Amino acid sequence: MRKVAVKTIKAKIVSPTKRKERLIEAEYQGFQEILHGGDAPIYSATRQQAERLRKRIGKPKHKHYPLIIRRDTLKVEKRDTKLASYWARIPIGGVRGGIWIAIIPHCDFPEGCSIREAKLLKLPKGWFLYITVQREVEIKPVDGIVLAVDLGEKRLATSVRYKNGKVENLRFYGKEVRGIRRHYQWLRRRLGRRKLLRVIKRIGRTERRKVDAVLHRISRQIVEEAKAHDTIIVLGELKGIRREAEGKGKKFNRIVSNMPCHRLSFFIEYKALWEGIPVVKVKEAYTSRTCHRCSSQGSRPYQGLFLCHSCGLRYNADLNGAINIAKLALEYISGARASLTEPETRASTRESHRL
Repeated sequence: MRKVAVKTIKAKIVSPTKRKERLIEAEYQGFQEILHGGDAPIYSATRQQAERLRKRIGKPKHKHYPLIIRRDTLKVEKRDTKLASYWARIPIGGVRGGIWIAIIPHCDFPEGCSIREAKLLKLPKGWFLYITVQREVEIKPVDGIVLAVDLGEKRLATSVRYKNGKVENLRFYGKEVRGIRRHYQWLRRRLGRRKLLRVIKRIGRTERRKVDAVLHRISRQIVEEAKAHDTIIVLGELKGIRREAEGKGKKFNRIVSNMPCHRLSFFIEYKALWEGIPVVKVKEAYTSRTCHRCSSQGSRPYQGLFLCHSCGLRYNADLNGAINIAKLALEYISGARASLTEPETRASTRESHRL
Protein backbone atom coordinates (compact mmCIF):
# COMPACT_ATOMS: atom_id res chain seq x y z
CA MET A 1 0.00 0.00 0.00
CA ARG A 2 1.34 3.43 -0.96
CA LYS A 3 0.53 6.72 0.75
CA VAL A 4 1.61 10.33 0.46
CA ALA A 5 3.87 11.52 3.29
CA VAL A 6 4.35 15.20 4.09
CA LYS A 7 7.25 16.80 5.94
CA THR A 8 8.26 20.37 6.80
CA ILE A 9 11.97 21.24 6.61
CA LYS A 10 13.13 24.27 8.58
CA ALA A 11 15.92 26.13 6.76
CA LYS A 12 17.81 29.18 8.03
CA ILE A 13 18.76 31.85 5.50
CA VAL A 14 22.47 32.53 5.98
CA SER A 15 24.66 35.50 5.08
CA PRO A 16 22.36 37.36 2.66
CA THR A 17 23.86 40.49 1.12
CA LYS A 18 22.45 43.82 2.27
CA ARG A 19 20.63 44.21 -1.05
CA LYS A 20 19.01 40.78 -0.78
CA GLU A 21 18.04 41.37 2.83
CA ARG A 22 16.37 44.67 1.87
CA LEU A 23 14.45 42.91 -0.93
CA ILE A 24 13.32 40.10 1.39
CA GLU A 25 12.25 42.62 4.03
CA ALA A 26 10.29 44.68 1.48
CA GLU A 27 8.52 41.59 0.11
CA TYR A 28 7.69 40.38 3.62
CA GLN A 29 6.33 43.75 4.77
CA GLY A 30 4.36 44.09 1.51
CA PHE A 31 2.70 40.73 2.21
CA GLN A 32 1.65 42.02 5.66
CA GLU A 33 0.30 45.24 4.13
CA ILE A 34 -1.96 43.33 1.74
CA LEU A 35 -3.15 41.04 4.55
CA HIS A 36 -4.20 44.09 6.56
CA GLY A 37 -6.09 45.63 3.65
CA GLY A 38 -3.38 47.81 2.15
CA ASP A 39 -1.41 47.58 -1.06
CA ALA A 40 2.24 46.95 -1.94
CA PRO A 41 4.30 46.13 -5.06
CA ILE A 42 5.08 42.46 -4.40
CA TYR A 43 5.35 39.43 -6.67
CA SER A 44 2.00 38.63 -8.34
CA ALA A 45 1.76 34.99 -7.17
CA THR A 46 2.65 36.05 -3.61
CA ARG A 47 -0.03 38.76 -3.79
CA GLN A 48 -2.58 36.09 -4.73
CA GLN A 49 -1.53 34.00 -1.73
CA ALA A 50 -1.96 37.03 0.57
CA GLU A 51 -5.42 37.75 -0.82
CA ARG A 52 -6.50 34.11 -0.39
CA LEU A 53 -5.24 34.10 3.19
CA ARG A 54 -7.06 37.36 3.94
CA LYS A 55 -10.34 35.90 2.67
CA ARG A 56 -9.83 32.79 4.79
CA ILE A 57 -8.92 34.46 8.10
CA GLY A 58 -11.04 37.60 7.75
CA LYS A 59 -9.73 40.31 10.05
CA PRO A 60 -6.06 39.53 10.86
CA LYS A 61 -5.51 38.74 14.54
CA HIS A 62 -1.74 39.15 14.45
CA LYS A 63 0.62 41.82 13.20
CA HIS A 64 2.76 39.43 11.18
CA TYR A 65 1.98 36.22 9.30
CA PRO A 66 4.36 33.89 7.44
CA LEU A 67 4.82 34.92 3.82
CA ILE A 68 3.48 32.06 1.68
CA ILE A 69 5.54 31.14 -1.39
CA ARG A 70 3.74 29.12 -4.04
CA ARG A 71 5.44 25.87 -5.02
CA ASP A 72 5.82 26.73 -8.71
CA THR A 73 7.72 29.93 -7.83
CA LEU A 74 10.22 28.32 -5.44
CA LYS A 75 13.30 26.35 -6.41
CA VAL A 76 15.81 24.53 -4.20
CA GLU A 77 19.19 23.33 -5.45
CA LYS A 78 22.08 21.48 -3.86
CA ARG A 79 25.41 23.16 -4.58
CA ASP A 80 28.99 22.51 -3.58
CA THR A 81 29.79 25.88 -1.96
CA LYS A 82 31.58 26.89 1.22
CA LEU A 83 28.69 29.08 2.36
CA ALA A 84 25.97 26.44 2.25
CA SER A 85 25.10 23.11 0.65
CA TYR A 86 21.60 24.25 -0.39
CA TRP A 87 20.39 27.36 -2.18
CA ALA A 88 16.81 28.52 -2.68
CA ARG A 89 15.38 30.90 -5.26
CA ILE A 90 12.51 32.97 -3.93
CA PRO A 91 10.31 35.32 -5.98
CA ILE A 92 10.62 39.06 -5.42
CA GLY A 93 8.40 41.75 -6.93
CA GLY A 94 10.23 43.75 -9.61
CA VAL A 95 13.23 41.37 -9.72
CA ARG A 96 13.16 39.13 -12.77
CA GLY A 97 13.88 35.53 -11.82
CA GLY A 98 13.81 36.29 -8.09
CA ILE A 99 16.89 36.05 -5.89
CA TRP A 100 19.06 33.10 -4.85
CA ILE A 101 19.80 32.76 -1.12
CA ALA A 102 21.94 30.30 0.82
CA ILE A 103 20.02 28.12 3.30
CA ILE A 104 21.00 25.61 5.96
CA PRO A 105 18.14 23.10 6.49
CA HIS A 106 17.75 21.14 9.73
CA CYS A 107 18.06 17.96 7.62
CA ASP A 108 18.93 17.07 4.03
CA PHE A 109 16.19 17.21 1.42
CA PRO A 110 15.23 13.56 0.74
CA GLU A 111 15.67 12.21 -2.75
CA GLY A 112 12.53 11.81 -4.81
CA CYS A 113 10.49 14.39 -2.88
CA SER A 114 8.59 17.29 -4.39
CA ILE A 115 8.15 20.78 -2.96
CA ARG A 116 4.59 21.74 -2.06
CA GLU A 117 4.97 25.28 -0.74
CA ALA A 118 7.14 27.34 1.59
CA LYS A 119 6.65 29.93 4.30
CA LEU A 120 9.07 32.77 4.95
CA LEU A 121 9.30 33.87 8.58
CA LYS A 122 11.17 36.64 10.34
CA LEU A 123 12.29 35.38 13.75
CA PRO A 124 14.57 36.92 16.41
CA LYS A 125 17.44 34.74 15.15
CA GLY A 126 17.01 35.77 11.52
CA TRP A 127 15.09 34.74 8.40
CA PHE A 128 13.81 31.18 8.00
CA LEU A 129 12.12 29.18 5.26
CA TYR A 130 9.73 26.40 6.26
CA ILE A 131 9.61 24.24 3.15
CA THR A 132 6.91 21.57 2.87
CA VAL A 133 7.93 18.52 0.84
CA GLN A 134 6.08 15.31 0.05
CA ARG A 135 6.76 11.90 -1.42
CA GLU A 136 5.00 8.58 -1.91
CA VAL A 137 6.00 5.88 0.56
CA GLU A 138 5.32 2.17 0.67
CA ILE A 139 3.61 1.20 3.93
CA LYS A 140 5.12 -1.97 5.37
CA PRO A 141 2.82 -4.96 5.93
CA VAL A 142 1.51 -5.44 9.47
CA ASP A 143 2.89 -8.46 11.34
CA GLY A 144 2.86 -9.70 14.93
CA ILE A 145 5.61 -7.45 16.35
CA VAL A 146 4.46 -4.16 17.85
CA LEU A 147 6.07 -1.19 19.55
CA ALA A 148 3.41 -0.06 22.00
CA VAL A 149 3.52 3.52 23.31
CA ASP A 150 1.57 4.56 26.41
CA LEU A 151 1.21 8.35 26.70
CA GLY A 152 0.97 9.69 30.21
CA GLU A 153 1.38 12.67 32.52
CA LYS A 154 4.44 11.98 34.70
CA ARG A 155 6.38 10.16 32.01
CA LEU A 156 5.23 11.51 28.68
CA ALA A 157 5.71 8.20 26.87
CA THR A 158 6.44 4.60 27.85
CA SER A 159 7.36 2.26 25.00
CA VAL A 160 7.80 -1.50 24.90
CA ARG A 161 8.32 -4.06 22.16
CA TYR A 162 5.84 -6.90 22.39
CA LYS A 163 6.23 -10.18 20.50
CA ASN A 164 4.71 -13.60 21.20
CA GLY A 165 3.73 -12.50 24.70
CA LYS A 166 7.26 -11.35 25.58
CA VAL A 167 8.13 -7.85 26.71
CA GLU A 168 11.37 -6.35 25.37
CA ASN A 169 13.26 -3.06 25.48
CA LEU A 170 11.25 -1.05 27.99
CA ARG A 171 11.89 2.70 27.69
CA PHE A 172 10.59 5.78 29.49
CA TYR A 173 10.56 9.22 27.84
CA GLY A 174 9.80 12.83 28.64
CA LYS A 175 10.04 13.08 32.41
CA GLU A 176 11.74 16.47 32.00
CA VAL A 177 8.66 17.99 30.31
CA ARG A 178 6.82 18.11 33.61
CA GLY A 179 9.72 20.08 35.14
CA ILE A 180 9.75 22.53 32.21
CA ARG A 181 6.00 23.12 32.57
CA ARG A 182 6.22 23.69 36.33
CA HIS A 183 9.18 26.06 36.02
CA TYR A 184 7.42 28.30 33.50
CA GLN A 185 4.16 28.15 35.43
CA TRP A 186 6.06 29.45 38.48
CA LEU A 187 7.66 32.17 36.33
CA ARG A 188 4.27 33.25 34.97
CA ARG A 189 2.86 33.61 38.48
CA ARG A 190 5.76 35.81 39.56
CA LEU A 191 5.68 37.94 36.41
CA GLY A 192 1.88 38.21 36.60
CA ARG A 193 2.11 39.81 40.03
CA ARG A 194 4.43 42.42 38.49
CA LYS A 195 2.12 42.94 35.46
CA LEU A 196 4.88 42.07 32.98
CA LEU A 197 2.54 40.79 30.27
CA ARG A 198 5.02 41.10 27.39
CA VAL A 199 7.59 39.05 29.26
CA ILE A 200 4.95 36.40 30.02
CA LYS A 201 4.16 36.16 26.32
CA ARG A 202 7.85 35.86 25.44
CA ILE A 203 8.60 33.11 27.95
CA GLY A 204 5.54 31.24 26.67
CA ARG A 205 7.19 30.99 23.25
CA THR A 206 10.44 29.85 24.89
CA GLU A 207 8.58 27.19 26.86
CA ARG A 208 6.90 25.91 23.71
CA ARG A 209 10.22 25.66 21.86
CA LYS A 210 11.81 23.72 24.72
CA VAL A 211 8.89 21.31 24.98
CA ASP A 212 8.76 20.84 21.20
CA ALA A 213 12.48 20.04 21.16
CA VAL A 214 11.84 17.24 23.67
CA LEU A 215 8.80 15.98 21.72
CA HIS A 216 10.75 15.87 18.46
CA ARG A 217 13.57 13.94 20.14
CA ILE A 218 11.15 11.42 21.69
CA SER A 219 9.18 10.88 18.48
CA ARG A 220 12.39 10.48 16.48
CA GLN A 221 13.74 7.87 18.93
CA ILE A 222 10.48 5.90 18.87
CA VAL A 223 10.30 5.89 15.06
CA GLU A 224 13.98 4.95 14.76
CA GLU A 225 13.44 1.99 17.09
CA ALA A 226 10.41 0.84 15.10
CA LYS A 227 12.41 1.14 11.88
CA ALA A 228 15.44 -0.73 13.28
CA HIS A 229 13.36 -3.69 14.51
CA ASP A 230 10.79 -3.69 11.68
CA THR A 231 7.80 -3.21 13.98
CA ILE A 232 4.54 -1.29 13.78
CA ILE A 233 3.78 1.50 16.26
CA VAL A 234 0.72 1.31 18.49
CA LEU A 235 -0.62 4.48 20.14
CA GLY A 236 -3.42 4.96 22.63
CA GLU A 237 -6.34 6.96 21.27
CA LEU A 238 -6.46 10.23 23.25
CA LYS A 239 -9.89 11.43 22.13
CA GLY A 240 -11.96 12.67 25.04
CA ILE A 241 -9.15 12.80 27.61
CA ARG A 242 -9.87 16.44 28.51
CA ARG A 243 -13.59 15.81 28.73
CA GLU A 244 -12.97 12.94 31.15
CA ALA A 245 -10.87 15.27 33.33
CA GLU A 246 -13.80 17.61 33.96
CA GLY A 247 -15.09 17.52 37.51
CA LYS A 248 -11.87 16.09 38.99
CA GLY A 249 -10.54 19.34 40.36
CA LYS A 250 -8.58 22.35 39.12
CA LYS A 251 -5.19 20.75 39.74
CA PHE A 252 -6.03 17.66 37.70
CA ASN A 253 -7.55 19.77 34.91
CA ARG A 254 -4.39 21.88 34.77
CA ILE A 255 -2.19 18.76 34.61
CA VAL A 256 -4.23 17.29 31.74
CA SER A 257 -4.37 20.58 29.81
CA ASN A 258 -0.57 20.88 30.05
CA MET A 259 0.04 17.36 28.74
CA PRO A 260 1.42 17.67 25.20
CA CYS A 261 0.33 14.12 24.39
CA HIS A 262 -1.71 15.06 21.33
CA ARG A 263 1.26 16.93 19.88
CA LEU A 264 3.62 14.03 20.59
CA SER A 265 1.16 11.63 18.98
CA PHE A 266 1.06 13.87 15.89
CA PHE A 267 4.86 14.00 15.70
CA ILE A 268 5.11 10.20 15.94
CA GLU A 269 2.46 9.70 13.25
CA TYR A 270 3.93 11.95 10.59
CA LYS A 271 7.51 10.78 11.23
CA ALA A 272 6.39 7.15 11.04
CA LEU A 273 4.46 7.75 7.83
CA TRP A 274 7.55 9.35 6.26
CA GLU A 275 9.45 6.10 6.96
CA GLY A 276 6.59 3.88 5.75
CA ILE A 277 5.90 2.52 9.25
CA PRO A 278 2.26 1.66 10.01
CA VAL A 279 0.63 3.32 13.03
CA VAL A 280 -2.26 1.60 14.80
CA LYS A 281 -4.49 3.46 17.25
CA VAL A 282 -6.48 1.69 19.96
CA LYS A 283 -8.80 3.04 22.63
CA GLU A 284 -6.84 3.68 25.80
CA ALA A 285 -9.80 3.42 28.22
CA TYR A 286 -8.99 1.33 31.33
CA THR A 287 -5.63 0.11 29.94
CA SER A 288 -3.84 1.64 32.94
CA ARG A 289 -6.23 -0.02 35.44
CA THR A 290 -6.50 -3.47 33.85
CA CYS A 291 -4.05 -6.22 34.78
CA HIS A 292 -2.12 -7.35 31.70
CA ARG A 293 -1.60 -10.79 33.27
CA CYS A 294 -5.14 -11.81 34.29
CA SER A 295 -7.27 -9.01 32.71
CA SER A 296 -8.87 -8.12 36.04
CA GLN A 297 -9.52 -4.57 37.19
CA GLY A 298 -6.91 -3.26 39.63
CA SER A 299 -6.05 0.02 41.27
CA ARG A 300 -3.30 2.64 41.31
CA PRO A 301 -2.43 3.60 44.90
CA TYR A 302 -0.22 6.31 43.43
CA GLN A 303 0.81 7.52 39.99
CA GLY A 304 3.53 4.98 39.17
CA LEU A 305 2.16 1.77 40.75
CA PHE A 306 -0.47 -0.69 39.54
CA LEU A 307 -1.92 -3.30 41.91
CA CYS A 308 -4.04 -6.27 40.83
CA HIS A 309 -6.34 -7.46 43.60
CA SER A 310 -7.03 -10.71 41.79
CA CYS A 311 -3.57 -12.18 41.01
CA GLY A 312 -1.52 -9.94 43.28
CA LEU A 313 0.55 -8.36 40.51
CA ARG A 314 2.55 -5.25 41.50
CA TYR A 315 3.74 -3.50 38.37
CA ASN A 316 4.81 -0.18 36.93
CA ALA A 317 1.54 1.49 35.90
CA ASP A 318 2.86 2.97 32.64
CA LEU A 319 4.44 -0.33 31.58
CA ASN A 320 1.22 -2.17 32.43
CA GLY A 321 -0.71 0.28 30.23
CA ALA A 322 1.75 -0.12 27.34
CA ILE A 323 1.45 -3.94 27.42
CA ASN A 324 -2.35 -3.71 27.44
CA ILE A 325 -2.24 -1.36 24.46
CA ALA A 326 0.01 -3.83 22.60
CA LYS A 327 -2.33 -6.75 23.34
CA LEU A 328 -5.37 -4.77 22.18
CA ALA A 329 -3.62 -3.85 18.94
CA LEU A 330 -2.68 -7.47 18.23
CA GLU A 331 -6.30 -8.49 18.77
CA TYR A 332 -7.45 -5.87 16.28
CA ILE A 333 -4.78 -6.86 13.77
CA SER A 334 -5.58 -10.56 14.01
CA GLY A 335 -9.26 -9.78 13.48
CA ALA A 336 -8.47 -7.65 10.41
CA ARG A 337 -9.86 -4.59 12.18
CA ALA A 338 -6.66 -2.56 12.56
CA SER A 339 -7.01 1.11 11.80
CA LEU A 340 -3.90 2.39 10.00
CA THR A 341 -3.66 6.17 10.34
CA GLU A 342 -1.76 8.90 8.56
CA PRO A 343 -1.48 12.58 9.55
CA GLU A 344 -3.64 14.80 7.39
CA THR A 345 -2.05 17.30 5.05
CA ARG A 346 -4.12 20.03 6.69
CA ALA A 347 -2.74 19.09 10.07
CA SER A 348 0.83 19.24 8.71
CA THR A 349 0.13 22.65 7.23
CA ARG A 350 -1.39 23.85 10.50
CA GLU A 351 1.67 22.75 12.46
CA SER A 352 4.02 24.52 10.09
CA HIS A 353 1.89 27.67 10.59
CA ARG A 354 2.58 27.52 14.33
CA LEU A 355 6.32 27.13 13.96
